[in-house]
Amino acid sequence: MKLKSFVVLLIPVLLFIAFMFYYPYKQVVAFTDQDQEKLLAYLSIKKDNTFQIKYTHSIHLSDVIESFHLSDKHIVLTELAYKDFAVGMPSNAEGEEIFKEKNGTYYIKNMNRSFKFIDLRIGQVRANHRVIYQDKTYTLSEYMKPGAWVRIKREKITLWQQLRGVNIND
Repeated sequence: MKLKSFVVLLIPVLLFIAFMFYYPYKQVVAFTDQDQEKLLAYLSIKKDNTFQIKYTHSIHLSDVIESFHLSDKHIVLTELAYKDFAVGMPSNAEGEEIFKEKNGTYYIKNMNRSFKFIDLRIGQVRANHRVIYQDKTYTLSEYMKPGAWVRIKREKITLWQQLRGVNIND
């Protein structure tokens, strides 16, 4: 009788443990292999749902900062800051957006461009892609191979994925 009672108690405990390991609950900005969707690294998001991606433009060799926030299901580009007009950079705002210049930096504010995901090739030479979250800067090439093609998206991950992945802002 004791064995039967033990088994009856063991099954719910094992189910609970399995649930805890495989239930996606933690909100992150996930960096996955673009082709295989394998989690390479993640940025833990707490209360502040905003982050920035900073990189050095390959032609201008000046920094560009893209500001994002997480909506319910998307990543939303809210602001763009850059120093040089030239190839690949916008020369004005669109729709409800606001174009400003301040101290030699151009800003497009009030952007509301929503993406399910963002594909990015981690720079090998000049780009030096960085993520800025809560005033801390993380160089992506320290967590992912330079030249890798990654997909950035809002995602909930499991405890198992947390244990196997690389937390950028750990």
